[in-house]
Amino acid sequence: MPTLSETISILEKTIPILSILALSPTLAYGEGLPEPKAVVLSAPSKMKAHALRLKPGQDLTEELARWAKEHKIKAASIVSAVGSFKKINIRYANQPKMTAQEGFFEIVSLVGTFNEDSMHLHASVSNTKGETFGGHLASGNIIYTTAEIVIAELEDVTFTREQDPDSGYKELVVKLRK
Repeated sequence: MPTLSETISILEKTIPILSILALSPTLAYGEGLPEPKAVVLSAPSKMKAHALRLKPGQDLTEELARWAKEHKIKAASIVSAVGSFKKINIRYANQPKMTAQEGFFEIVSLVGTFNEDSMHLHASVSNTKGETFGGHLASGNIIYTTAEIVIAELEDVTFTREQDPDSGYKELVVKLRK
């Protein structure tokens, strides 16, 4: 199986337009042509893995935020997570407000990006009937038995969030560290 660096090298040779877009939309689309609204940017980075275990009663997002601040995390992503909640606080797709529920919920998936200043996490959970649903997480997701979380810290990039005029939200911006 190829390493991440080898995979990136293969992709850059197979799809050279990605590298050109990252360098200059003008080079890719030609002088005088309109630039695309979105520019693909690839930022390879070394990764350091961290494993955390949260205990009953802890708030998942608050503990991740505390850990990120404590360790001065500039860019991280959730790799894997298993566990359970006794309270959830999720914003479903295209809804203006969070929905809080109490009960017993298995963590089916947890994904997202974060740093010491911000996070964007989504989760899927299943209830005691096996019904699965998910959405955007905020604070208020309380651990029932455990949450075992593996995190990839990206050492060569920084994540920031900047207002995006198209979505109306602060969206992820990836920058190489200086």
